[in-house]
Amino acid sequence: MTLIEKREHRQYPEITRLETSRAAYERDYSRLIHSPTFRRLQGKSQVFGAGTGDYYRTRLTHSLEVAQIAREAAKSLLRSYPEVETGQADNPGLVIDPEVVECAAIAHDFGHPPFGHKGEEVLDTLLAKLIEDKAEAEALKSGAGPLQKTLIHENMKRRYEHFEGNAHNFRLIMFLEKRENIDGLNLSDAVLLGINKYPFPGTVLKKGLYLHEWNYISEIRSDWGLPEGKKTLEAQLMDLCDDIAYSAHDLEDGIKAGKIEVHEHFMHDTYIQKLIVEKITTLDDFYWKGWEQEGICAKVAEVLDSFLRVWKEKLPTCENDYSRTRREVKAYWVSTFVASLGVIQDGDWKKVTFMKDGREDEDMLRTVSVLKSFAWVTMIRDLRVQRLQKRSEWILRRLWGAFLDPETSKAIIPSDWLQRFEKDQRQPKPIWTWEHMVIDYIAGMTDAFAEKIYNELYGLKVGSIYDLD
Repeated sequence: MTLIEKREHRQYPEITRLETSRAAYERDYSRLIHSPTFRRLQGKSQVFGAGTGDYYRTRLTHSLEVAQIAREAAKSLLRSYPEVETGQADNPGLVIDPEVVECAAIAHDFGHPPFGHKGEEVLDTLLAKLIEDKAEAEALKSGAGPLQKTLIHENMKRRYEHFEGNAHNFRLIMFLEKRENIDGLNLSDAVLLGINKYPFPGTVLKKGLYLHEWNYISEIRSDWGLPEGKKTLEAQLMDLCDDIAYSAHDLEDGIKAGKIEVHEHFMHDTYIQKLIVEKITTLDDFYWKGWEQEGICAKVAEVLDSFLRVWKEKLPTCENDYSRTRREVKAYWVSTFVASLGVIQDGDWKKVTFMKDGREDEDMLRTVSVLKSFAWVTMIRDLRVQRLQKRSEWILRRLWGAFLDPETSKAIIPSDWLQRFEKDQRQPKPIWTWEHMVIDYIAGMTDAFAEKIYNELYGLKVGSIYDLD
């Protein structure tokens, strides 16, 4: 196959005659934005709970903003680096196609469960506890010694796996979504690898893929000749644009909500700066390696001073209108970051990153990291957000409890899910256990739908039984 054929190849042959009338990536884009999973993003939290207000971002608006930034960044890089054009690259993974990057950005958050990162944490904890309990019960039953216990636990982990948003992303687009007589959206290989930020199986890296989806992804990577652990340029660009959006857009939401105040007293608050430093020290990013707390603290102060300086510069030109200033400051940071993007050599591969004087600009990477951490500590750790997260944890745990027993819960799970499960169990190598099917069902819910089901099962406010699920 040619490089183009490899990129446009799909796991399953297309069977609809009309599909040949559109370009490959146009089909991918259409399938993504018309999918139920994409629509459900409007009901999933970004930072504030979905439905909190008509201004704040949801996963849907965040994904659209990342897609716009990514597409324009891709066009800019093509002008500066013609070697990454489809006709110039010597490897399918060293291409940057704006349409592919846009599709990857549209789909990058498909796998997020209800209630944001807290929901992801709770679902993974539930599966981890299940694995521990089942391994302990089997070890006790068989009288296993220490070595046998370890083997039993590893086998349980492979059987039940884990929950992680990036892995669930691929479970959705490659299995749970439906097209005619096949499972999944049957996206082109270029788009699949453009979404794949963590090119590992979940047995190697927690953020890696479930084994079923990894089987095909690893085949593509081998066929393309991608170095182990390396991402395509399109996946790298999408990931960076996601960080850019977080660092600028979440701060805009925080200012609008009054959680962030742009003045000296707030920006120079030693407690807030301390929280940011603590957050950064938990990160595993290479550009913070070797940094002591004193140096991190100085960098945090420098970035917050820069944010305040830009705000003060924009405020009078926006006629002292805070609403306009918020937008202009957001636009300033997005433009600054995108303008700094470039492509450099990375051993036997290439890397999309921030550039300065022909080299990787690690300082710019740290600036993005500080702004992301600033948004995190001022909003995620906010009292009301924490209360919402505590409530959401309770809801998810109770839903899990309601659906866990396959005998008693079949009457309260939608029939199409039960039919999919029964069909899967007839396969020589089933994808699902009952428990992971339940996790996938819960993970697909919006915030409001999870609350609705919870209220129907446990609450006093149940609505009409004729409301459709």
